[in-house]
Amino acid sequence: MRRIVLLGSTGSIGTQALDIARRNPGLLDIVGLAAGGSDVEMLARQALDFSVEVVAVARATAVEDLQLAFYTEAKRRGYAKGEFAVPAILAGPRAAIEIAEWPCDVVLNGMAGAAGLEPTLAALRAGRTLALANKESLIIGGPLVKALAVPGQIVPVDSEHSALAQALRSGTAGEVRRLVLTASGGPFRGWSADQLATVTPDQALKHPTWAMGPLVTVNSATLMNKGLEIIEAHLLFDIPFERIDVVVHPQSVVHSMVEFTDGSTIAQASPPDMRLPIALGLTWPDRIPDAIPGCDWSTAATWEFFPLDEDAFPAVSLARRAGAAGGTAPAVFNGADEACVGAFLEGRIAFTQIVSTVAAVLDEHLSAGGATGLTDEPALGSVFIPGNDATLSDVISADAWARGRALELAKGSA
Repeated sequence: MRRIVLLGSTGSIGTQALDIARRNPGLLDIVGLAAGGSDVEMLARQALDFSVEVVAVARATAVEDLQLAFYTEAKRRGYAKGEFAVPAILAGPRAAIEIAEWPCDVVLNGMAGAAGLEPTLAALRAGRTLALANKESLIIGGPLVKALAVPGQIVPVDSEHSALAQALRSGTAGEVRRLVLTASGGPFRGWSADQLATVTPDQALKHPTWAMGPLVTVNSATLMNKGLEIIEAHLLFDIPFERIDVVVHPQSVVHSMVEFTDGSTIAQASPPDMRLPIALGLTWPDRIPDAIPGCDWSTAATWEFFPLDEDAFPAVSLARRAGAAGGTAPAVFNGADEACVGAFLEGRIAFTQIVSTVAAVLDEHLSAGGATGLTDEPALGSVFIPGNDATLSDVISADAWARGRALELAKGSA
């Protein structure tokens, strides 16, 4: 039985993880749940369903609402007074960090965005196995995360990196020629740069394959997500950027591939269902039987692969630049992107301005010290700090500066 703490329980990753746990009660014991606090009714249902020991909410003001939701849900279920246990409640900006240290075997970090960094670090410091769906925490905190993690402590949950981890079992590190990440191409595969200029938020939020949160869905539409995944693959598997490729695969059945030095390529294939990599993340290196239905090999199917159009989708090459620079550059890259996605969804910038604005912010950070022009002195967090010299404070400051600077540029373009 593995004791699991789940960060981001009301989101897409969280709800699918709970589906797996519900079907495997003798294997997975959900002991802690963390969420932002915007849906306390769902969080209360989840906590009572699994009789968890502790619940964490990021919004301290949500505690009273959560307590009321517990009692309301218990009453709805017909529990007599006192016949159910209300879990301990952690609240506030450090709640996710505290619950990541709760006694358990595995912490599944399914939080969205840069907010997942400090819980990732906390889980690693506490010696937990980290099932990592929050790619941003590895990307922006690269050297910090890697310095804490022992071999095998981080298990990737992104479908692409889970696929790579599975395929890499087929050979030694010295036998790997390159990693090949597959991309669905998103809703705008085959569109030109001119066509992309007219994309609306509604269009960008209609992914053809995956059901995800708004940030990841828009990042998949710009292919910014694939750029982030290249940086993640480099950090997880210690493969140089020039040996990590991207290929467009609309069917999303082959989740990624490893090419070995003898010319053999090992691909991991399964229906596009995140429950498979989530299940592997919770029980790695073991597999959960019937985590999802497998491919139907009795039905004819065609799998297509296309080269990436980097002129229409420059996010991947931009990510390579940020990743190769290292230090605080990935934090700036990611922070600016999260701010720009928000501005796009609010109608303040065009779809193509997401990547162009991120590029402008990254350029400032890497070249002129990031001065905004509003002062003679560089803003806090704007100055690039290379390599392993970046501290947690440096990364957080760089992230905050990038978000602010991106919004300044977005406001100027409105």
